[in-house]
Amino acid sequence: MFKPKYPSPDTYTPATIRPAPVPAEHSAAAPVSAKPQTALGGLVQNSPGTALALAAGGVAGVLALASVAVSLLLAVAVTAVALSVSGVVLLFLVRALRQDFKNH
Repeated sequence: MFKPKYPSPDTYTPATIRPAPVPAEHSAAAPVSAKPQTALGGLVQNSPGTALALAAGGVAGVLALASVAVSLLLAVAVTAVALSVSGVVLLFLVRALRQDFKNH
């Protein structure tokens, strides 16, 4: 009753991926551009807008990393101040208890 029922192994048909045939072109050779290929391989056209977008993205990334670094340093500073204040308070309490025991 509680045994699982598995499908028989002959029902599985593996998917095969076949490359699409490349159509033969009878035209002349492709013209060779004089511009060297960029790192992006021609996906992005070189234009002032592209350069501006890349610069803006870089500035945004630097600002994001700087804000994370500043917040981490602020957290460390707040923790250090809290520990130093609690250490001073504990020192005063211990001294007060010692004086209290000496008097009795």
